[in-house]
Amino acid sequence: MNFHKFLFRILFSVSLVFLFGVGLVKPVWAAASLYLAPSAGTYTTGNTFSVEVKVNSGGVAINAADGTLVFDPNDLEVRSVSKENSVFNLWVQEPTFSNSLGTISFGGGKPTPGFTGAAGTILTVVFRGKSTGTANVSFASGSVLADDGKGTNVLYNTGAGSYKLVTREITPVPPPAEEYPPTGPGQTPAAPIVSSVTHPEEDKWYSNNDPEFSWKLPSDVTGVSLLLHQKSDANSGNTSDGLMGSKKYENIEDGVWYFHIKFRNQYGWGKILHRKVLIDTAPPEEFKIIVDKKGEIICPAPVLYFETKDNLSGLEYYEVIIDGNEGKNVALADITRNPFQMPVQTPGGHAVEVKAFDKAGNYTSATAQVEISPIQQAPVITKYPERLDLGENLTIEGESLPDITNLVFIQQKGREAVKEQIKADENGKWIFTSLKPLEKGEYEAWAVSQDERGAQSLPSSKITFSVNLPPFLKIGKIVIDYLTIMVIFIVLIAAAIVVIFYGWYRISMWRKRIRLETKELSQSISAAFKALKEEVEEQIEYLDEKPGLTKSERAVRDKLKQSLDIAEGFVSKELKDVERELE
Repeated sequence: MNFHKFLFRILFSVSLVFLFGVGLVKPVWAAASLYLAPSAGTYTTGNTFSVEVKVNSGGVAINAADGTLVFDPNDLEVRSVSKENSVFNLWVQEPTFSNSLGTISFGGGKPTPGFTGAAGTILTVVFRGKSTGTANVSFASGSVLADDGKGTNVLYNTGAGSYKLVTREITPVPPPAEEYPPTGPGQTPAAPIVSSVTHPEEDKWYSNNDPEFSWKLPSDVTGVSLLLHQKSDANSGNTSDGLMGSKKYENIEDGVWYFHIKFRNQYGWGKILHRKVLIDTAPPEEFKIIVDKKGEIICPAPVLYFETKDNLSGLEYYEVIIDGNEGKNVALADITRNPFQMPVQTPGGHAVEVKAFDKAGNYTSATAQVEISPIQQAPVITKYPERLDLGENLTIEGESLPDITNLVFIQQKGREAVKEQIKADENGKWIFTSLKPLEKGEYEAWAVSQDERGAQSLPSSKITFSVNLPPFLKIGKIVIDYLTIMVIFIVLIAAAIVVIFYGWYRISMWRKRIRLETKELSQSISAAFKALKEEVEEQIEYLDEKPGLTKSERAVRDKLKQSLDIAEGFVSKELKDVERELE
């Protein structure tokens, strides 16, 4: 195995063990979720489709859930919201929706033992596609509370929906052969077939008072007689208004009208068509909103009374808007009933607008200001950390009214606040601990008390704290701050550099000394060998000059010359090799 890869794996494994050991990395356990079913699909514009809002309890019992869904009003329109087949039977906030703001809100619950399951239906929403493209529906906020006596928020994640909207495919249908049956000899034309782009349905009211009609002219028609009149069986007369295929009227008075038309051919005038047209441009009558707090000083969900009438087309529905487009506490419902129970509201002033729509789409609006009084005693946060180490859970202690639920809001800088829940004991003491560690960053937190009706107090003072890497490393009973660790690392690195440099220096000096000594030894060997060679050569010369050498003496002389040459070559070669290795 490559040494670098082996070293990387060892360091990676040690790092994981270290992170898990000090709590910087922790495993994520399953928890509750809110989601939509189906979460995707393809639908045609103009048609409706149903989406269920569901809850997965994550293996624990839950007794409440709330949330706000958002969608683009240009893409979708809510036609209805149903609680039928819901796992909840108690509603703190009745399901409401806004087609102008693109919101759906709900807040329901169930008594102990609560609900446990992976696919509990909370609501069923019926949407209508308005434009082609992709329509998205997602949760802007939400919470799921465990049935643990503390109201712990166990919501871990929320799902979303993405729906493809396509144009309805219409296969062209040729006009039937009997649309205008052929006229035989002596026959007058059949009654005209008329359509209208401004008033397509005869029995539907329209606020457009410029009706327009169109028709086809048979080939044998020589004249057209038409009339717009309030009498249902009026006759347009026997005078032709010309050969035309359409007619537009302008500024017609409100009421029930009839468009009369007939054709003429060479045999005379044919049958007459009487087509109804309903026009209503006047809105419903003015009205007022009466706010009923049920005789209570603190009433978080007042009842609104309002009533009006429309003398022509009649009332279709009321639209209730709370806090307009501010997003502070928006709740909207398309209703046909009166009175209207407001969803639970936060303390303070709330602007209420009610729009009364008639069957032609005209509306009249009325407004009112609703003041919601708070619970007298707001909670107080008594103890909190100014700083948390990454991987630690947040713990906040506080005081409030005894046995009351407290909503704890935790907001990371630049993000929306997350709502948690904790109940005070009989002495008004409460301790909140977050379900999971917080991410690194700067935070604010505050608390609000809430009673069983949903009435809330004013918020407590806000606290601030930060979540960062821990300033020290703890190993057993030894605590080392990170600055010390950094200094130790720097010292170790510096020491390693010094050791390496010193070793290199010592080896360089050793090589230099060896090279010098080898050179001196080479010179000594060369000098000694030279002296030996000279002595041997003198002996050889002596033998060469001596007359009458025996055969054995000549063999010794020749052997001596040969050995001298071999020794000289070997010594020269070895000395050169040593010098080359030391360079």
